[in-house]
Amino acid sequence: MSKELSIGPGDVLLVVDVQNDFCPGAALGVPRGDEIVPLINRLAGRFKHVLLTQDWHPAGHSSFASAHPGRKPYEIVEVSYGAQILWPDHCVQGTPGAEFHKDLQIPHAELILRKGYHREIDSYSAFYENDHKTNTGLAAYLRARNFTRVLLAGLALDFCVRYSAEDAKHDGFDVVVVEDACRSIDVQGSMTATRRQFSSLAISCALSAAIG
Repeated sequence: MSKELSIGPGDVLLVVDVQNDFCPGAALGVPRGDEIVPLINRLAGRFKHVLLTQDWHPAGHSSFASAHPGRKPYEIVEVSYGAQILWPDHCVQGTPGAEFHKDLQIPHAELILRKGYHREIDSYSAFYENDHKTNTGLAAYLRARNFTRVLLAGLALDFCVRYSAEDAKHDGFDVVVVEDACRSIDVQGSMTATRRQFSSLAISCALSAAIG
């Protein structure tokens, strides 16, 4: 864990998928996911530059178990780009579940990046969809604005936060995951894999209280 981290002009906070369907009791609720909302609001207030991501699936998306007759949520299937966990229907475009949590208050956010709208490809990362080829354009946007370090918070630590962090690192950015401003779902050993990958890629983790 970093002890202290000063926010500089090249820093941007990326708030990942703080949406209704990822909160407890919803379609794909992350345990205690709603707890991070006040913390993220406070954290975002320290940053001049904040970006948001929003999971934005069409109905019948290929990652939904309901799109695969006889399959159940959390089963794994092979698709054109490899293994895919099947999820409950969630964050369907235009539905209340796809909306940001009502208490998320970041009025100065400069960009909302929607992902997962290609029907045949799931999209955990804010940088690339799960085929690792389809580019969202986020890296080019960050470079055009001279950002060099990406700090991440949101849901879920072991999926969309993790893969966004990994891809940011691969694309040449410094990366810090604000761990107490995230929550995990921990499916199929996903948290173990997340810790291993962060270590192997030298992705830093910090606590929100140390950032300012």
